[in-house]
Amino acid sequence: MDYQEVKQALFEPASASAAVPAIVAEAAPARKLRDAIEPVAMHAVWSPLVHERMAERGLDFFQTYVWGRACVLGEPNGAVVASAFAAFPPEMIGGIYDQARANLPHAEAVQMTVGSTAESLRSVLEPIAAQAEVQHVASQLAEVVDQLDGTGRPLFTGAAAMDWSDDTYGKLWQASLALREHRGDAHVNAYVAGGFNPVQMNMLTEAWLGYPLGEYSGTRAWPEEVSATALASLQAQGLFEGEAITDKGRQVRAEIEAATDAMEQPVVDALGANLEPVSDQLAQWSEACVAAQMFPPDPRKRAAG
Repeated sequence: MDYQEVKQALFEPASASAAVPAIVAEAAPARKLRDAIEPVAMHAVWSPLVHERMAERGLDFFQTYVWGRACVLGEPNGAVVASAFAAFPPEMIGGIYDQARANLPHAEAVQMTVGSTAESLRSVLEPIAAQAEVQHVASQLAEVVDQLDGTGRPLFTGAAAMDWSDDTYGKLWQASLALREHRGDAHVNAYVAGGFNPVQMNMLTEAWLGYPLGEYSGTRAWPEEVSATALASLQAQGLFEGEAITDKGRQVRAEIEAATDAMEQPVVDALGANLEPVSDQLAQWSEACVAAQMFPPDPRKRAAG
């Protein structure tokens, strides 16, 4: 599937029913920072410039997503990549990863991802923010990244181990990505500790955010029988009734959220008094990415993690 096909499917204007969920609007500081960062951190996934340049090297949308995100890990086995990503079928991710790596060597993948993303992000932010302001926020985030412990966080550790870009916008993206992956790794850890597999994780999150069952989890491409088994297990635990999440299911998902937030307290502490102004600034820049059609407009998509 190419970039334009994916964009056509996922960039429909958000409906009234897709307003920001109250559970997100009323979230704790760690979640608010994560949602403020998300469109900047995922710029490499949604920028048309990145996909244009990757397509020149034979990579389609999913190959660009998988290799562009996994290249921070080096060149591990595809099963390791799938384990770190958590949300997708391992065989699918492994196959996409192997093909992308065959088309574009690792060093070039890193260079192209960072360079193209920086150039694209510059085009979005330069009209609305002074470069000195961007540099200030990028430096604050990078200082936090350098302080954090990577134990149990493979994608964060890989992103944090990269050399900082000399480009202001590249550094902003790298720091945002690292902090995004820091929370993402923690979130997977919280789910695993709760006894949930990847399909159940997807279903609980989409129902918690107000998606109809399958609208979000279906994009993760699990076989129908695997999804059916996962749903049956959630129903047996009293977390779903039919295709709807129960009060018990909401409570369990709220506990997963609280556990994730607790693991993100070092980020909150490191930013200290800068947390709110930095979050507000990032939220403005993220809205600019959405307005430029470089991140899906549905607010639930931003919060799905």
